[in-house]
Amino acid sequence: MDLAELGSFLKSRRDRIRPQDVGLPAGPRRRVPGLRREEVAQLAGASVDYYIELERGGAQPSESMLAAVARALRLSRDERDHVYHLAGRPVPRPGGVTSHVHPGMLDLLDRLSGTPARLITDLHVVLVQNPLAAALLGTPPPGTGPRAGFVYQWFTDPAARDLYPPEDHDRHAENFVADLRAAVARRGKHDEESRDMVAELQRRSPEFAELWNRHDVSVRRMDTKRIVHPALGIIHVNCLNLLAEDGSQRLLWFSPVPGTDAVEKLELLSVLGTQDLAAESDEAPGIRRG
Repeated sequence: MDLAELGSFLKSRRDRIRPQDVGLPAGPRRRVPGLRREEVAQLAGASVDYYIELERGGAQPSESMLAAVARALRLSRDERDHVYHLAGRPVPRPGGVTSHVHPGMLDLLDRLSGTPARLITDLHVVLVQNPLAAALLGTPPPGTGPRAGFVYQWFTDPAARDLYPPEDHDRHAENFVADLRAAVARRGKHDEESRDMVAELQRRSPEFAELWNRHDVSVRRMDTKRIVHPALGIIHVNCLNLLAEDGSQRLLWFSPVPGTDAVEKLELLSVLGTQDLAAESDEAPGIRRG
């Protein structure tokens, strides 16, 4: 562990990034190149005081904070591993919420500021999402590893299914399992994370066990969905996927289905963001509850 070197390294990475590289406005003329400390803190979801302490070498960050800072600073995989070593933390295995995200994928996410978008692992664990995705889909479940993924939640937590109308549940369950089978095969039989996830789901969910035994396989690349929003009602969207080269992560973004009222609803969502829409929805014409 070398927290002083960690602080120096983080500062050196901060100095090389321009605000526009990470989706921030350039703002007034700057006296020094790179991001300000408060901007990195904002991107990482940390307090400014805490991030300042990191650069001073006075704090040992958690694994989740290291992952957030690595994404904020657009670190390469080698650079990400380096900060874990300096902080005295184990380098995380692929597939969890602290997984490394390629800077190019983050750059694409930043450029989709007007569209709900999120980055997920092949086990459907949310790595990062933009504010519109949070407003449309909600906050990801807490925790780490596959249990924090939507597929795991789908088969173990009935509340996870509230995102879709009941009549769509069978189709989504079939698609989730077929996509998961492809991911498990891609990872290989020696991957403990995916193997343990499947075994636990087979024990906990008879529905999952029955679908898994069908041996259906299909990588999800595009789907049309009806999302139940608590204030705006049902929103018809196209869910498009961009897979990383190795298939371990994907970028999802959601566009309105032509010929539906999804355009107006997503525009309203972009205006109101993650506010409580319940009151506004009563006053907005043409908006109904789900």
